[in-house]
Amino acid sequence: MTDAPSNIHATAIVVGKTGLLFLGPSGWGKSMLAFTCIAEAQRMNISSMLVADDQVLISRRGEDVIARCPPTIAGLIELRGTGIVRVPHIDEARMHYAVLPGNVTGEDRVPPANERSVIAEGIDLPVVRLLATAPLPLAVLMAALPDIGR
Repeated sequence: MTDAPSNIHATAIVVGKTGLLFLGPSGWGKSMLAFTCIAEAQRMNISSMLVADDQVLISRRGEDVIARCPPTIAGLIELRGTGIVRVPHIDEARMHYAVLPGNVTGEDRVPPANERSVIAEGIDLPVVRLLATAPLPLAVLMAALPDIGR
């Protein structure tokens, strides 16, 4: 059974078989980080695709968290300063992790263990933190989450 989807402000991609949902405030760089991860994966011959940018329809299908793209924006991603570009995409995918902004100030440089983020009512995902300034964001994610790309 699939719940009715919630439309959330996020970017969803798949790298290999791993779904990554980039969440954070406007201007954080969700789209650019996701695009960079797609490009890095492709250079490594790892299948990678956009699911949705800016608007993600998120729902639960059994135990799985599913991200889908509104048809009007399928295959489009906005790269701040460059514009809207077309990239390889799929209509929907299972999401495994929420990618949230890393803490760049203060004493909490290491995020809490087993952190989870509520995505929508009744839907949460394990969290991985990422700095928007990471020059190779996929490399950082692969170090933190060894199952990415497999």
